[in-house]
Amino acid sequence: MRKTRRLFLGAAILVFWIVSIPLSRGAGEKTFEGEIADTQCALGVHSLNQSHKEMIDMGSAGKTSADCARYCVKERGGRFVLQNKHNVYKLDNQELAEKNAGVKVKVTGTLDSKTNTIQVRTIEPIPAK
Repeated sequence: MRKTRRLFLGAAILVFWIVSIPLSRGAGEKTFEGEIADTQCALGVHSLNQSHKEMIDMGSAGKTSADCARYCVKERGGRFVLQNKHNVYKLDNQELAEKNAGVKVKVTGTLDSKTNTIQVRTIEPIPAK
């Protein structure tokens, strides 16, 4: 009888564990769209229109949005962010963001609303139309 009870308890724990893994992995995950930018430009630290245009026009930050974002992170102390029309989100995975600097992307992750930071699971470029 004890052996049967232990076996049943072990099976119940295994089933619970298997069922709970997918639920915890995707809990609260969302997809966000925008451009990988930098805090300096996106938050208006040195840009009046919250874009790369002014820095690129000055000639010191390269010729593309990607050049500018990388320059501002490396040389001006910025961090990579996701910027869209309405929001600027901090990104916890700076390495993935750097690979997609200046690109329109879909970011999948969980938003910490207290810090406005996305815990990034994936970043995928959005193909140009």
